[in-house]
Amino acid sequence: MVNKAAEGLVGNRFEFPVERGKVLEFLEATGGDVEAFGSLIPPTYLTSAFFWEARVQGADVKEAIGFDPSRSVHAEQEFRFHGPPPRLGDRLTATSRVDRIYEKTNRAGKTLTFVDVVTDFRDDKEQLRAEAIMRALEFPHE
Repeated sequence: MVNKAAEGLVGNRFEFPVERGKVLEFLEATGGDVEAFGSLIPPTYLTSAFFWEARVQGADVKEAIGFDPSRSVHAEQEFRFHGPPPRLGDRLTATSRVDRIYEKTNRAGKTLTFVDVVTDFRDDKEQLRAEAIMRALEFPHE
């Protein structure tokens, strides 16, 4: 059962250093062109923040939603940048929040539950540099 009271929940802040070695590993794992990015990160690299988030107690707000893993999927991912993308060597901090929990009815008349989790990435001057919006979906009981 989805915990609708989790909407608006903000997790604890966590560090997200943009390390050269990790970015190179990410590019190699995803088949990216190392030369194409130079000192910029590939936009999808922000996904790896989940590894850092998991290390900080209370940072991962997804746990509070209560999705049933046997009936849920990661449906969509969006990245928004405010200015140039982060660069190698940047030390960002991030905070995730449960932005929205909502329902839609499918063609079969069953209720689907959607959750949008937004992670904000800020630089050392507290400027918002990027947002990662993750949409998850829980299918109804059969």
